[in-house]
Amino acid sequence: MKMLNGMAFEEIRAWVYRNARPIELVLWEYEFESGSQEAVLSALSHYQNKDGGFGHALEPDCWNPHSSPYTTLNAIGKLKAIHFSDITHPMVQGIFRFLESGAHSCDNGWLFSIPSNDDYPHAPWWSYHPKTNEAESTGVTAGLVCFLLRLAPKESSLYKKAFGLAGQLLSRFNSPARQGDMGLSGYCDLLDTIKQLKLADRLDISYLSTNIKGHIDEAIVRDVPQWAHYCVRPSQFIQSPDSPFYPGNEDIVRKELDYLIDTRPENGTWDITWHWHDHYEKYPEAFAVSKNWWKADLDTGAIGKIKFLRRFDRLGFSSACFRNGE
Repeated sequence: MKMLNGMAFEEIRAWVYRNARPIELVLWEYEFESGSQEAVLSALSHYQNKDGGFGHALEPDCWNPHSSPYTTLNAIGKLKAIHFSDITHPMVQGIFRFLESGAHSCDNGWLFSIPSNDDYPHAPWWSYHPKTNEAESTGVTAGLVCFLLRLAPKESSLYKKAFGLAGQLLSRFNSPARQGDMGLSGYCDLLDTIKQLKLADRLDISYLSTNIKGHIDEAIVRDVPQWAHYCVRPSQFIQSPDSPFYPGNEDIVRKELDYLIDTRPENGTWDITWHWHDHYEKYPEAFAVSKNWWKADLDTGAIGKIKFLRRFDRLGFSSACFRNGE
């Protein structure tokens, strides 16, 4: 069985310390070096606006400084990663305030892209387009609904809104409408949240529970050479052997674990698999910076990949100093 050895880990660690943004560095320290929640909160606070939402290229492919639902969801993902759920904290209260304001939302939830994205460097998929939002907003809305179901006060209008949107999302899963790149991941989170919070007696998850694995199995790209390009790898849905989607996908997960170890560049970390295409000509300097930021990312960069390897016991050195992180 292929393993990531200690020398490789130290090379990745050195790259992170030399190149990562402060937010990714403190997340690295939290995951692998007993760093603190407080350090992550401090670094993350610089991306939060007065309206409580997040912007300022926290999502490296969109340099819009203004608050957006997606960038706010990105921040929520980082809070979840450090197991932070203090609803009295000013950062969380700010998120509640932003979501309660109704900014960039509609009857079906929150928007994926917002008009002001077009005023700043961004990848082409972040250009504002109402038609694109119809599909891509599914995953954003599902993620924000999960956050609110978990943390919003039960008597609040925000919780009631989230509960109603959860029902809408469940009913839409039955339809053939496109769900966007994030949609299926959002539904995974929604299913897990409803189960954890024991809301299945009030929200009917029977169809979602029965059919979601089939959708995931179909979405995973199983032709390994295609992984050199942007596509759905197993790790997008299967993060540990405990995943309900792991049975039947053991072999393809093993191939991805081997692939990560085989394709890591010498003396560095993994590169990204996407490009800004026609927007590269418009924003070449911004893309070069963005590309570097992504390499340490919590989910798709060095942090996420090493967490994935760790969960499947693919680290060939003692990791006793690591957090459990799960």
